[in-house]
Amino acid sequence: MKDQELANEDLLPIPKEKRDWGASSYFSLWVGMAVCIPSYMIAASLITAGMSLIQSVMCVFLGNLIVLIPMLLNGKVGAKYGIPYPIYARSSFGILGSNVPALLRAVVACGWFGIQSWIGGTAVMAVIKILWPGFENLPPVLPDFMGVETAPFLCFLIFWALNVFIIMKGIRYIKWLEQASAPILLLGGLALLAWAVLETSARVGGLGQALALLVHSPGTFETSAQFWRAFIPGLTAMVGFWATMSLNIPDFTRYAKDQRSQFVGQALGLPTTMTLFAFIGVIVTKASEIIYGKALWNPVHVIARFDSPAILLLSMLIIVIATLSTNIAANVVGPANDFANMLPSKIDFKRGGLLTALLGIVIMPWKLIADPSGYIFTWLIAYSSLLGPIGGILLVDYFVIRKQTLNVKDLYKRQGEYGYCRGINPYALLAFGLGVLPNIPGFLFKTGLLDSIPSFFETLYSYAWFVGLPTAGLLYYAFMARSRPRLQKA
Repeated sequence: MKDQELANEDLLPIPKEKRDWGASSYFSLWVGMAVCIPSYMIAASLITAGMSLIQSVMCVFLGNLIVLIPMLLNGKVGAKYGIPYPIYARSSFGILGSNVPALLRAVVACGWFGIQSWIGGTAVMAVIKILWPGFENLPPVLPDFMGVETAPFLCFLIFWALNVFIIMKGIRYIKWLEQASAPILLLGGLALLAWAVLETSARVGGLGQALALLVHSPGTFETSAQFWRAFIPGLTAMVGFWATMSLNIPDFTRYAKDQRSQFVGQALGLPTTMTLFAFIGVIVTKASEIIYGKALWNPVHVIARFDSPAILLLSMLIIVIATLSTNIAANVVGPANDFANMLPSKIDFKRGGLLTALLGIVIMPWKLIADPSGYIFTWLIAYSSLLGPIGGILLVDYFVIRKQTLNVKDLYKRQGEYGYCRGINPYALLAFGLGVLPNIPGFLFKTGLLDSIPSFFETLYSYAWFVGLPTAGLLYYAFMARSRPRLQKA
């Protein structure tokens, strides 16, 4: 018997006859999510930190290859049992304790939802300015503490409303959106790359010279120590970029036809698409410096300078599609289920999605991406220090302690195998807290809350995800190896 207050239709296992996502579905999913402006900007931001083109692109590739491992491992749970992420988290954190990892993941997704909606709003604004040149000069009406002008905020709300419309259509519509947008996004990215090469060629006197100039982007580091001080935080940020999805990937793999579908589709889709689009971002940013005399690391700013209104409109439409497909899949599905897990009888997928959208406004995302260094080295690393420990606990619980076997019925019962102590596994929470603890001094220093810290903690913070995941996983195993029988009896 399932406790009615612990489940709703969106949280129950997907029946096998309704699991129809093949490898192409997961490949399209990752194209739809990875082809977005933050992916484009991320390698260009590494270059501003001093890396060469090859170093920055390889950092992106390696980071995505690393995060692919927990992505595939956690994806096995969804494909095997048809359950979403918050239900999966009940096995280790407890029926009620699962709300801790679920809500932490949800809050991060709300931040990402806001960031993507803000970026989508910039594309909307570029289109409106073609039709109404004076639009950006609307008088200020918003309070000063928000730090945003009227026109950009209105465009943000327009794109935000488009996301809400898709949310109300439901999960099946999201699958269609990802598959329909994938080829458009790939072609759009390649077209932008071709434009950058050809425009540069016209200015420097030939295709060969243009390619040599664009690819030649040497780093500014004078010593290997300087390189590693930038590379390690950059690599941690690359892992942090999809750290959320590495946890809640069961929200998607629960629809897989079989394990091979999710494995092959993800392995082909994630690292390749992210690396390709990061490479495009680097080349186009370098080309913008030659063409316009200024490095433009946001493609909206590049495209906004196009002379042809028709090409500008088409380009901005592609950017809107890219941002929408990323936002809905990566930043709505997960938190919608996470919020539903908190109060299943009151919150379903649509209400959880609406709550995500509202918090995406409250978080004021325009402040999160005000500059590339803050975006990478504060935002991405900070939340990777939270999500890494959760990942370590989930993986150790499922693969080491439970040997890939879950009692699905008890995942929906208070008085069952995962009831622990009044619905909470205290050892999971303790392991999580201890996994986060080493990174707290570095976080407080990076955000300016501490003026100085020992260099050891600053270095440790550069490895935030790599420190938190194994630390929490090993501690959780040690606690559970001694206490699991007693907890289950309780």
